[in-house]
Amino acid sequence: MLNGIIVLNKPRGVTSSDCVYKLRKLLKIKKIGHAGTLDPEVNGVLPIAVGQATKLIEKMHEKDKKYIGVGLLGFATDSYDVTGKKIAEKKIITPFSDEEIQSGMKKLVGDISQMPPIYSAVKVNGKRLYEYARENIEVQRPMRDVTVKSYNLVNTSTYDYEKQQQTFDFSVTCSKGTYVRSLVNDLGAILDVPAVMVKLTRIASSGYNITDAVTLEDISRQIDQPHFWLQPIDSFFDNVEHFVLNSEQYDQVRNGAALKINASSNEVALVYSGKIKAIYEKKLNVYKPQLMLLQND
Repeated sequence: MLNGIIVLNKPRGVTSSDCVYKLRKLLKIKKIGHAGTLDPEVNGVLPIAVGQATKLIEKMHEKDKKYIGVGLLGFATDSYDVTGKKIAEKKIITPFSDEEIQSGMKKLVGDISQMPPIYSAVKVNGKRLYEYARENIEVQRPMRDVTVKSYNLVNTSTYDYEKQQQTFDFSVTCSKGTYVRSLVNDLGAILDVPAVMVKLTRIASSGYNITDAVTLEDISRQIDQPHFWLQPIDSFFDNVEHFVLNSEQYDQVRNGAALKINASSNEVALVYSGKIKAIYEKKLNVYKPQLMLLQND
């Protein structure tokens, strides 16, 4: 049985669910799911858990996500990206300096409350926002608390003298639930000009980078060689303290027993026969099960 994480480089034009569906058929496996939806027009890192790794999905969400993208100052859409309907336009007579743009970005860094785009999968009364939008139904959008670790201008912004619009490249590091489209829209509000996200790529998620990523074509071509496209479960816990069990301790772990072990961290990966079999956490003076991975072979 396959156990591990596929770091997929999701192409533009397909949904995250489409990718999972294709892989379920390709790999002939039922236990599979992704950690962190990407919009159809966003490409980049989509971590997909397979087999025992599906137990990690909640933990995978806890790690930061990193993006690079392109924003445009001068018009806005209802979806906050270029797939939406134009709702505002304002010619930029005097271009913003890069310092002004970076200063605006800095105001959106930290723990912030963010309004999700109307075209998003956030649920209100059991119905997704994009469903309300398609039916032209007004709905109160809930504010979401997110953390933006960094939001920076990359390269020099570009002013189009003919269109009187300004584009800028940016990078973002943020927590789960953050809508980067909203960050671009909010930057426009700070600068008092309509703004829209033109392009977005996720370059890191769940501790994996774009350099680790493979395509659906890569997997299909090397279907019988999973070591080329499947990250082992243990790779997710590279930064967690490891403790090697003896056979007696492993018998205890298999029964879900607490352990007294010599470890310095509150969270410990327990290893037996070269594989992580459980994640234990410290409670008072003993370590107790947090996550069991006994079938991680």
